[in-house]
Amino acid sequence: MKKQNKKKPESIRSLRERAKKIKLLIFDVDGVLTDGGIILDGDNNEYKKFDVRDGHGIKLLQKAGIEVALITGRYSKVVEKRAKELGIKEVYQRCLEKAPVYEGLLAKLGVSAKETAYLGDDVVDIPILRRAGLPVAVADAHEEAKKYALMITKAKGGRGAARECAEFILKAKGLWDGIIDAYCKA
Repeated sequence: MKKQNKKKPESIRSLRERAKKIKLLIFDVDGVLTDGGIILDGDNNEYKKFDVRDGHGIKLLQKAGIEVALITGRYSKVVEKRAKELGIKEVYQRCLEKAPVYEGLLAKLGVSAKETAYLGDDVVDIPILRRAGLPVAVADAHEEAKKYALMITKAKGGRGAARECAEFILKAKGLWDGIIDAYCKA
């Protein structure tokens, strides 16, 4: 991850300190867990492409005890299916105003804003990027969204950005080496 903008310079040490506190990582979907493309066929079926390694990163977070949630502006059965596959219980779709959903989620889970990270890509994500303890934008996010992120991934949305963010948090918390060791022993 590269540090973000002139407006809010953050050292990598400061970003790691923020990441150490994370108990909840929230993802937008389109443009973050997908590349933003939507395929619709003549029978009204919708298709989205998800990165398998992003999904594995989500599973690693969950295994480490970090809650994962989705807040997205669109509704899609595909998102429901992917969330179920990954064991994500907190899924909020059709959220044109994301801030109230975010605040309700924090209250429901008993976490503070400083204990949350948010990965977004567009202007609709700005209200949460402004509130989250660790606001992150994908590499190909809209420039306005990037202004509110303290970190920007090297990877693009749907192409490893979620995994990159997950690994950054796990490494900051000192959990990454244990994860790798477990795979090496298997």
